[in-house]
Amino acid sequence: MIDRKSPVFVAGHKGLVGSAILRRLGSEGFSDLRVVERKDLDLRDQSAVDTWFESERPKYVFLVAGTVGGIMANSTRPADFIYDNLMIHG
Repeated sequence: MIDRKSPVFVAGHKGLVGSAILRRLGSEGFSDLRVVERKDLDLRDQSAVDTWFESERPKYVFLVAGTVGGIMANSTRPADFIYDNLMIHG
């Protein structure tokens, strides 16, 4: 059973999946939802992420963040997208 009072971090809360997770958790009564803006925490920076986790201590994590683009961006900059997403999820 998940404790609805425990801290829950949703990384990628502004995206399609993350925003849906955040809404659902809120509607299910989770009261300690944690989000962080990209400008405040670069998820590609593993040292910064470690520091954030040590400070915030979330018990549950939904990692649905990622760098995305349209067809043109994906076809012209595939290495950038792969690198960013590997660093975020690494």
